[in-house]
Amino acid sequence: MLNFLEIILPMVLVVLISLPLIKVFKGKVSIQSAKNRLKTHVIGFFTIVVAVFVVQLFFKGTVYGAEGDTIDLMTGTMAQGLGFLSAALSTGLSALGAGVAVAAAAPAAIGAFSENEKNFGKSLIFVALGEGVAIYGLLISILIIGKL
Repeated sequence: MLNFLEIILPMVLVVLISLPLIKVFKGKVSIQSAKNRLKTHVIGFFTIVVAVFVVQLFFKGTVYGAEGDTIDLMTGTMAQGLGFLSAALSTGLSALGAGVAVAAAAPAAIGAFSENEKNFGKSLIFVALGEGVAIYGLLISILIIGKL
């Protein structure tokens, strides 16, 4: 069960990171003020990332308060880690490619359909082919994870 600090601290960090950008999203600041707020946002984000890494160095991959004294979080080999990385890359990059393909095919399909209603089936096939790229990447990542 999470204690009070483990629930409130992430919420406070998210609010502190997003606070400088609220007026920017509303459009109520000048360009220079928006740049300053964006710099504050980026510096705050990377400060929190570095702080998390520093805190993790002190705990060195152990979880306290679990059943038993400590649990080592670093189980696995380098090959297994690279396998998970390759599975993530195959899924992510194929989804990115599918997004590019659909972004190009969908407006053309809409234009062809607006000119002639008989082109709907043909144009839908090209949009579906773009989505197939993401499914192939997901299939490859499932096969990679199955081998790990």
